Amino acid sequence: MNDIAIGIDFGTTNSVVALARPDGSVSTRSFATKQGAVDAYRSALMFWREGRPPQARVVHVSGPDALDMALGMTTEHRFLQSLKTHLSSRAFQETRLFGKLYRLEDLIGVFLADLSAGLDDLSETPLISGRPVVFAGERPDEELAVKRLSASYAKAGMPKVDFAYEPLGAAYWYARDLKTPQTMLVADFGGGTSDFSVMRFEPGGTGRLEAIPLSHAGVGVAGDTFDYRIIEHAVSPRLGKGTQYRSFEKLLPIPAHYHAAFAQWHRLSLMKSRETMAELKALIRDAVEPGKLEDLLTVIEYDLGYELYRAVSAAKVALSSQDETVLDFRQMDVSIERTIRRADFESWIAEDVASIEAALDRALTEAKVESSAIEAVFMTGGTSHVPAVRALFDRRFGSERVHIGDAFRSVASGLALLALDRQRATLDA
Repeated sequence: MNDIAIGIDFGTTNSVVALARPDGSVSTRSFATKQGAVDAYRSALMFWREGRPPQARVVHVSGPDALDMALGMTTEHRFLQSLKTHLSSRAFQETRLFGKLYRLEDLIGVFLADLSAGLDDLSETPLISGRPVVFAGERPDEELAVKRLSASYAKAGMPKVDFAYEPLGAAYWYARDLKTPQTMLVADFGGGTSDFSVMRFEPGGTGRLEAIPLSHAGVGVAGDTFDYRIIEHAVSPRLGKGTQYRSFEKLLPIPAHYHAAFAQWHRLSLMKSRETMAELKALIRDAVEPGKLEDLLTVIEYDLGYELYRAVSAAKVALSSQDETVLDFRQMDVSIERTIRRADFESWIAEDVASIEAALDRALTEAKVESSAIEAVFMTGGTSHVPAVRALFDRRFGSERVHIGDAFRSVASGLALLALDRQRATLDA
């Protein structure tokens, strides 16, 4: 039997690696960064070019250090994040970075190789990666997403990876100390998706209760969507959304696709192309309010997306404990200050919360379980702290049955335990 089994929670925003040992103990991997050791490794890459032609080469850094370098680098670079969100979309096949062609599988493979660097014999070690119940995207292609994810792991030296639903990993972690049978709902809120599993835990042969999945459901609405609503209502109008430009003596609206892409983090990093920059400069010349579009161009040209993301995220977090907050962003002569009330924010995300509840209903219906029969609800992920989301679960199940788990470690740790149990089952067969 191998000394360890590995669980990997490759997330839209952060990724975690957990190691389970034969005695059932679990630890999460620590990563050394410039800011100190972290367990949650930022799902980000930054590429730049070193040297002069013809000896120039493309180099990269990942994780929190990618963010630090992107914030301080003044020379040309490409910062990429939320790559997981593209897995189910045929629209993103490949991109060029400093003249070198990268497919999506190549980029994710680079990140996963960094995430697993230093772990021995990954071709033979039991390894389970999480996957969302429903991949992010308007019309997600599940077969394509799983195929790409498998190829990415193979490129990173992990050709024998298995996959399990992310809420199943969270369930395993929550139930590790259960002593009596229980029917539970797991709600796993990531950056790109919200996933639900109804589980029944019964006595099994592993020394712990055996997990019996009753249903799974999910929706491509989560933390990034809530960020998008703040961008859409509080930021994009300040950067030209809803303004006009002149064309042959007519006033036309600024094309919506610029702000639609701008408001989604995983697409923002791909906007810095010669074509997009040229189009925006042409629009600025004819714009009724050119200053707003000039600020949009500055944010894209100087890769200020992450600084803006931090301002938006800080506002969202503040609204979990305050009735109102101020979104404050000031970079490169771009200044955005907007007071946001929690009531306004909750009106912006009302349809998204309804979509989350609809996915929850699908999970209960498929499991043939009423809300009253759920003995415990285990919620994990940052979105579980949003008051409107927490209120939904308190209303449906009662606050005494709702438990909030470790937002970063639950899924990976449970996946590692699942990999350990599967290995034991194989050896006992």
